[in-house]
Amino acid sequence: MIDSKIIVALDYADAASALHLVNQLDPSLCKLKVGKELFTAAGPQLVEKLVAKNFQVFLDLKFHDIPNTVAKACEAASNLGVWMLNVHASGGSAMMQAALDGVNTSQHQPYLIAVTVLTSMSQENMDQIGIKASIEDQVLKLAKLTQKSGLHGVVCSALEALLLKQHLPQDFLLVTPGIRPASANKDDQTRILTPSQALSAGASYLVIGRPITQATSPTEALIAINEEIQAFA
Repeated sequence: MIDSKIIVALDYADAASALHLVNQLDPSLCKLKVGKELFTAAGPQLVEKLVAKNFQVFLDLKFHDIPNTVAKACEAASNLGVWMLNVHASGGSAMMQAALDGVNTSQHQPYLIAVTVLTSMSQENMDQIGIKASIEDQVLKLAKLTQKSGLHGVVCSALEALLLKQHLPQDFLLVTPGIRPASANKDDQTRILTPSQALSAGASYLVIGRPITQATSPTEALIAINEEIQAFA
């Protein structure tokens, strides 16, 4: 299967809405992201349906709990046949290593990545929870811990990708939200990059939602973004 760099965010409240979009998409042109809202509403059955349609699925549930609980959750998630899942790096090395053990115990062995600092966090938010480091320093610290723990990559802002590429192995995956095609409306996002800018900064995969999901023709929007990426390559 072609390794598409685009992960379409299925930010829907129910399975019917998500499947209506998915049925318009080609699994050779994109991957899919299922987050907490959709997974809570539709359950693992939806993930299995998406996998059966030959889509590679990023299960974005950001597990964060005691190591044994996270290990069992990651094993169960892996057995759904997903391509990628994630945990919070702030859970620490023991938790992340347990998560990886859970993945490696499963029938399928997806990529396991970690969230460093949520893109919604401000420096003031960091101060409130007692973290005095700058956001950039904290992201780098947690990304290095994630790599040392044996995981395959991190979720990060595209604006942080260049920093991480300078300090981590080239095969360490960087999955970046906040991507907007050059022609798209910025919506409520301010810290954004275009697909070509993000890839140039070192991003491995691009999470894109509204520019595709709310397009008049999602298929045409997806094709256009792929063309933009290919022009960069």
